[in-house]
Amino acid sequence: MYPITSREHALFKQLVKLEKSSRLRRLKGLTLLDGVHLIQVYHAREQIPLKLIVSESGYDHAEIKHLIRELSRQAGIDTIMFSDALFKQVSPVRTPTGILALIAIPTCESNAIDDSQVFCALLEAIQDPGNLGSMLRSAAAAGVNDVYLSNDCADAWSPKTLRAAMGGHFSLTIHEQSNLVQVAQQFHGKVIATTLQATQHLYQTDLKGPVAFLFGNEGAGLSQEILRAVSERVTIPMPGNTESLNAAAAAAICFFEKVRQQYY
Repeated sequence: MYPITSREHALFKQLVKLEKSSRLRRLKGLTLLDGVHLIQVYHAREQIPLKLIVSESGYDHAEIKHLIRELSRQAGIDTIMFSDALFKQVSPVRTPTGILALIAIPTCESNAIDDSQVFCALLEAIQDPGNLGSMLRSAAAAGVNDVYLSNDCADAWSPKTLRAAMGGHFSLTIHEQSNLVQVAQQFHGKVIATTLQATQHLYQTDLKGPVAFLFGNEGAGLSQEILRAVSERVTIPMPGNTESLNAAAAAAICFFEKVRQQYY
């Protein structure tokens, strides 16, 4: 296998554009997975990458070489090698891992709610891809079924969000560009908003039935429009000397309080 070294190569140009542009990712329905772990998690969900892209030096790593052989043997996936210089320009991280996968973004046909959805998260205007990815990771770990994102959320399928979620995407149904008010109105259980202004504590709230948690923008919180659509508002007790929690931390606390109540 000989490395591609030309910046004029069509695949190189496509990957550079995909890494930088959320608009192009949505238009093409494609994104990039960075690193062995994400690719392994993706494949464990019986999903097949469209292509593997490996750096010249990355191909010498035993773990990467084994992954390439396994995927080539099982699914006949094409592997393209780039020179280290070209791979670095494509990679979404400062220190490239040595392997990327080009994948199709899973399609979500409907934003409608049905009775099978008993544990959901509604995210309004979460701006930071790292925060969004962390929230998706916690949601997947806690057994959330569906996550609904407002129009002004960060791109769920950006390489940075994917890295932060550590494979959580592939255990969730992710609904982007959702009308959260409509989703909240249709949900058949409790829709619970986390807000500093609430008087009811999270730990005073019965979470044993169907629940949809609602989390807002890192700075501005939840809009008044969506707050009018919720059934309960709760706050997380903070006996320490701080004004608020990071959005991802608040989400994890809420998700796992529901898990705790289910088991005890």
